Amino acid sequence: MDKKEVAAFFDRWAADWDADMIRDDRKIGQILDAACVGEGCSVLDVACGTGVLFPDYLARNAAHVTGIDLSAEMARIAADKASDPRIEVICGDVETTCFDRLYDCCVVYNAFPHFVDPKRVLGRLSALLAPGGVLCVAHGMSLEALERHHQRARGVSRTMLAPNELCALLPPGMEVLTAVADDEKYIVAARRA
Repeated sequence: MDKKEVAAFFDRWAADWDADMIRDDRKIGQILDAACVGEGCSVLDVACGTGVLFPDYLARNAAHVTGIDLSAEMARIAADKASDPRIEVICGDVETTCFDRLYDCCVVYNAFPHFVDPKRVLGRLSALLAPGGVLCVAHGMSLEALERHHQRARGVSRTMLAPNELCALLPPGMEVLTAVADDEKYIVAARRA
């Protein structure tokens, strides 16, 4: 899997992304609860896509949201939606981008199978958390449904790790808060010491 191919794949899908999106507010609420997104927090939305979660962060009164996406087209659409001054959008690689802050919450929603090196990206994301900050990797579908969904993305995605496998890749100092994969969702959340 190559990052340039991942970016190109999402560039091709960006224009239709929102139209194809199936939202489940209940699941999104569970994911953001697990991520501890709440009033006054700073959020790093990794692989933010078209900014589908931006309204949800703002509804929870997040103080600052940084969305980052490798795909220039996804980031462009997200930036077009980011009219609230609390939101900034970066087109870039989260593994190499320099950030000017640490975050209270880091959310990777519906994107983790597209990272080339899961252990490396988990280490990087954990390092971007403030002490007590929470990293949440989540999908709004089961592992089986996710595998079927990614059939069209072979070459730019990998099989999603089971929660225990993902937890085993977390760096030292991360305390697992939630690790669930059921018939409708996948959530792993861990707090930085």
